Amino acid sequence: MKTVNPKKPPVLVLGGTSNALAIARALGRQGIRVYLAVLRNTGACYTRYADKIFPIPSKDGAADYWGELLLASNSASLHGSVIFPCNDDAIEFAAKFRKELENHYILDESIPDLQLLLINKRKTMELTRSIGLPTPKFTAVECPADLQKVDGDFKFPLIVKPQQSHVFKRFFPDDKLFIVNSPGELQRRLQQVLQYELKVIISEFIPGPDSLLGSYYTYIDARGNTLFHYTKKVLRRFPKNNGPATYHITDWDPEIAELGLKFFRGINFRGLGNVEFKRDLRDGQLKIIECNPRFTAAHELLVRCGMDTSLILYNHLAGLPLPAVNSYKQRMTLWFPSLDYKAYKELKGLKEITFWSWFKSVARPQVFPHFRWFDPLPTVLPFLQNVRKKLLP
Repeated sequence: MKTVNPKKPPVLVLGGTSNALAIARALGRQGIRVYLAVLRNTGACYTRYADKIFPIPSKDGAADYWGELLLASNSASLHGSVIFPCNDDAIEFAAKFRKELENHYILDESIPDLQLLLINKRKTMELTRSIGLPTPKFTAVECPADLQKVDGDFKFPLIVKPQQSHVFKRFFPDDKLFIVNSPGELQRRLQQVLQYELKVIISEFIPGPDSLLGSYYTYIDARGNTLFHYTKKVLRRFPKNNGPATYHITDWDPEIAELGLKFFRGINFRGLGNVEFKRDLRDGQLKIIECNPRFTAAHELLVRCGMDTSLILYNHLAGLPLPAVNSYKQRMTLWFPSLDYKAYKELKGLKEITFWSWFKSVARPQVFPHFRWFDPLPTVLPFLQNVRKKLLP
């Protein structure tokens, strides 16, 4: 049975899915009260480790919901909570209302203006260029007049990537970006996004498998001290080259860590950050492709490998002794089974993998993003709801 320590301030998680669930379990098991303000019916809503659930009726209304929950006159019962934003909508909300929030809540040491820049992929890449670090070639398309910007130096395939993913998802919920293979397809996609007045970038495509992707995580406090260093890599994504990762692996990479810290130092970053790279085999360089100034979908892997960044950050902000974290377990994998099976089918069709090579890669102890024997409902109830929808449309 969960034991709560009343001397520890509660943590209030804003948004998120897999990361919100992993944080609730990790901190709840430490006797910390966890409040979740997440989208209604996400798996995190059913965890036994949430003391209070504040279900958001719809994604489009998240900011208004959080404003009413945290800033209204009847929000005093939440005052003193540590705020953990877990998606870009929450980052934007916390940055815009920083002054009002810090009067009543415990916030991290992030810089609001920089947070808003980093959830914009165009501005992230411009920051990267400004400090002399490698990034793919790109150009912005923000209005119909920009449709002529693609010059002959761009070679197909190209990537049409949203500048703000959380805004793009409102219109294209099933897509993270578009990969285009011809001038006609490029123009069609650009016209498609511009009809919704969305801003995008056209970026060169770095060739090669998704296993060339790697990430660096850290937290930099107000004095410029780092609390931890962590790197991991991706093994597969679905769809290939443009979907969410289906298989992650812990892997300490000094080169990724050095370049990641150089990026954060170069932009004078503060707070929690994750910067993603892809190695370009054409020139051998690691190139920055995006930055997430928050907890990511792979947070369960960090917890299970011994790098619980949510506990490190919570203790730091609450003024408690930091847990001793000098290393973490290598070669642990986080597996999204259904999505990874789709990744296998796609790669098999491209003759890039066989069933036995895929099976061999997953035939090992796995970390799952949602299922835990001691807390099964976040997996079981959404599954049953999906079955019911299919049987009773």
